[in-house]
Amino acid sequence: MKILMSGANGLLGKELKKIEPSIISLSRKDMDVSNYNQIIEQIKKNKPDIFLHLAAFTDNRKLENDPERTINDNIIGTSNVTLACIKENLRLIYISTDYVYSGKKGLYKENDEILPVNKYAWSKLGGECAVTQHTNHLIIRTSIGSLIFPYDEAFVDMWTSKDTVNVIAPLILKATKSNLNGIINIGTKRKNMFEYANKLNSDVKKATRNEFGDETVFDTSFDNSKFTSFLNNDK
Repeated sequence: MKILMSGANGLLGKELKKIEPSIISLSRKDMDVSNYNQIIEQIKKNKPDIFLHLAAFTDNRKLENDPERTINDNIIGTSNVTLACIKENLRLIYISTDYVYSGKKGLYKENDEILPVNKYAWSKLGGECAVTQHTNHLIIRTSIGSLIFPYDEAFVDMWTSKDTVNVIAPLILKATKSNLNGIINIGTKRKNMFEYANKLNSDVKKATRNEFGDETVFDTSFDNSKFTSFLNNDK
């Protein structure tokens, strides 16, 4: 089962390549997803069975002021990938985000109401809309962090199913190779951000959202039962 992967230079892309060196791993230099012809060219050249689409503009601060790149990379780019996968009859795996949920209640199931909380999440939802037009697709909603927590403080009143890339990447690879279709949440158990951060840096201090004037998203945690059931049945 040959996998072609966009977004080779990202956190997740590098980890997946480390786990499975046989993945055909393409950076933006190799294949700009905003260019449909480049996608088709790489598919014809490499003849994959699966297209794992990671490439995206993910820098929240930058994309707030760069709508052109956000649209080209995350919405048009994903639409191009989808059209190419339909044309070449490839399975398409798309990595989305927990932030498509409103973050107001937590333990979200895949069929719960969605309400993206920022421009990045809206752009990823735009990608989801394109991907659903392809019969053989899997949308993975997830949240991935590096092995370093970069801040001095972490919220005790913000909840997540986020985990580090070395934990999440093998789960994504397993889902990629599966027959799962539609949408699936992939994360670990619900935890607050301080609990998550403290495992990576024992010096992290506790903070609350009110201290920072953050009253928006406070719980994007997943109900992981759908994926857990798949893992249990796959043993």
